[in-house]
Amino acid sequence: MKETIIQYNAINKIINFILKTNTSKIFVLVDHNTKEHCLPIVLRSIKADVIEIEIQAGEKHKNIKTAEFIWQQLTNLGADRNSLLLNLGGGVITDMGGFAAATFKRGIKFINIPTTVLSMVDAAIGGKTGIDYKGLKNQIGLFTHPEMIVVYPDFIKTLPKRELKSGLAEIIKYGLIDSDNIWKYIQELDVDTIQIDENIIRESIEIKEKIVAEDPKEKGIRKTLNFGHTLGHAIETHFLTKAKEEQLLHGEAIAIGMILAAHLSFQTQGLTIDVLENISSNITRLYKDSIPSHFNTEDLKSILDLLKHDKKNTNGIVNFVLLTEIGKPVLDCQVSENEILKAFLFMKI
Repeated sequence: MKETIIQYNAINKIINFILKTNTSKIFVLVDHNTKEHCLPIVLRSIKADVIEIEIQAGEKHKNIKTAEFIWQQLTNLGADRNSLLLNLGGGVITDMGGFAAATFKRGIKFINIPTTVLSMVDAAIGGKTGIDYKGLKNQIGLFTHPEMIVVYPDFIKTLPKRELKSGLAEIIKYGLIDSDNIWKYIQELDVDTIQIDENIIRESIEIKEKIVAEDPKEKGIRKTLNFGHTLGHAIETHFLTKAKEEQLLHGEAIAIGMILAAHLSFQTQGLTIDVLENISSNITRLYKDSIPSHFNTEDLKSILDLLKHDKKNTNGIVNFVLLTEIGKPVLDCQVSENEILKAFLFMKI
């Protein structure tokens, strides 16, 4: 893996990379949010000529059309194989920017500068890049690592509460699959005054780095990072088809997915009812104002259909990561449709 810088005021380290790698041109990929709130800090820190490429914000724009736009902009603006792309944004930006950089002229260098909690602890780390395709999440992409990942926690101060909570879902995941310390932190977190502790961000990053280093191509232990994501991704994709005000952020869908995965663990892996209720009550407490409490028949049919296209499936079989207890995930679990429906029924309780 490439170097990961995790500290305050580290953006200026990018200039050292620029100087030692004979970079020809520097581009920065932003959306309107990061252009306004984060780009000025980056430009002040690196003190270099930077060419902006702006794309629209949101998961619905993480597609081949936007990738083509980035490629075209790089072409029009004279990018060559010694150019550098800075991906300044959340998970959509780092996924899209990494994919565009890795495929343009068979690969130019890129640096991820995550600006959301979700991208700091998850999306920007681990070398996964890609786009959604024909309504299916992350169907086209590559494993390719950035030259550097610069985590600047002060960017979190620019986020609205809903975005903070969306990123929190990935931290919850680390608590459930790996860290008693993180899970204890989650249980004590005040939903009304959510503030993400920098030490928790660091610990989450360390967990992901450790797992990715052991299994970079997701053949074994890295699958544990998919806890809550199998159903979560299907739910997220389903809600993208609804009106804007009904759509869910990534972390909100993953929060639901983790409750459902906990119930599937209760049904099939011996997770105790007390642990199930502990997981469910804490996640529900944090997301009660932003996730639906039930799904209608049409929702369920769509979500179950989307499961068939999950990229982690093998030979048409849907694979889940489940728990025997907190901190003890089990890989490649298969469950029945009836068990999935029971888990959704539990959401109503």
